[in-house]
Amino acid sequence: MGKSIVIFFSHAGDNYAVGNIEVGNTKIVADYISELAGADQFEIVTHKYDGMAYTPLINLAKEEAKNGELPEYEGDVDLNQYDTIFIGGPVWWGTYPQVMFTFFKKHANDLKGKTVIPFTTHEGSGLANCVEDVKAAFAGANVTKGFSIYGHEVRTEKAKVEKWIRSLIPSPSPKGEGSK
Repeated sequence: MGKSIVIFFSHAGDNYAVGNIEVGNTKIVADYISELAGADQFEIVTHKYDGMAYTPLINLAKEEAKNGELPEYEGDVDLNQYDTIFIGGPVWWGTYPQVMFTFFKKHANDLKGKTVIPFTTHEGSGLANCVEDVKAAFAGANVTKGFSIYGHEVRTEKAKVEKWIRSLIPSPSPKGEGSK
């Protein structure tokens, strides 16, 4: 896989099916990926959604998507040093939150020839349109089929993430008997 990084947005606070959480579901999965694949991390952080209850948040997310809004985020990352980029977030209205599209637009030309692996946390949407949206955002990247996990499972089902990561990393070839 070469050198890898996990780029993600995660929402703590009031979440569907898990209630008020201090660490967002996607952050937990990003931490698993970093641990299992030895990947660096860059968290897309915006304070626009801080402290919002679930219903007002999803209503705002729907309006942002409808209007094509691109909320600002903090900091940035140089992706030139990475071969593999995991991109993850929750599914809001059929795709990633709009703040991720701000990142996609800024880095649209940075992932040519790189492997991009989408992942999502959700409560029934699976990957939704995320893989297609990543392919559209990063023309020239090798975008894989992706991975999704229910948000309410992330705290108890690390094994699902482990199985997925193992499927991405080729096993070393066994050495034959008597080979020198």
